[in-house]
Amino acid sequence: MKTLTLIIGLLCLVGATVNAQESKETAAIKAVIEKETDSFFNLKRKDWEDTWLHSSYSYWSYSDSTGTSFIEGWENIRKSFDDYFRTQVANRTIDVAFQKGLVKIDRNWVSIRVYGNGAYARYTQRVNDDIDRDETSQIRILEKGKDGKWRIVCVGAIAVYPKE
Repeated sequence: MKTLTLIIGLLCLVGATVNAQESKETAAIKAVIEKETDSFFNLKRKDWEDTWLHSSYSYWSYSDSTGTSFIEGWENIRKSFDDYFRTQVANRTIDVAFQKGLVKIDRNWVSIRVYGNGAYARYTQRVNDDIDRDETSQIRILEKGKDGKWRIVCVGAIAVYPKE
């Protein structure tokens, strides 16, 4: 009977340790995604770049009511966003950064799955500001580097339709 109690106790301990580690990884993944979005809207280019894995297989895609686009490879992603980070100005009402401090991001986390050094995250997102934006369904695929940090390798965002 003591052996059975010991085995059950060890299984509970292992389960609790696995859940704690999973919660820590989930929190780290959410933090990277939140930093990537915040850095984009607040024009913090270096912070935004730091959230990405700089690889030839990095991928970004977006589809909403204004159009559809995709970019393959980190260098192409970085170059594609050069104009955005260079031209957005905090004092012009037509620019995203004008909303600085007023932008609120609402996320509904649907699923975060960790597979060793890889992770998949899915959520819906609504940007609440003075611009009428589409709600989007988003995915992020992340990889954990040798430094132990999660970085985004794939972004996929599609507007939720029909628009309410």
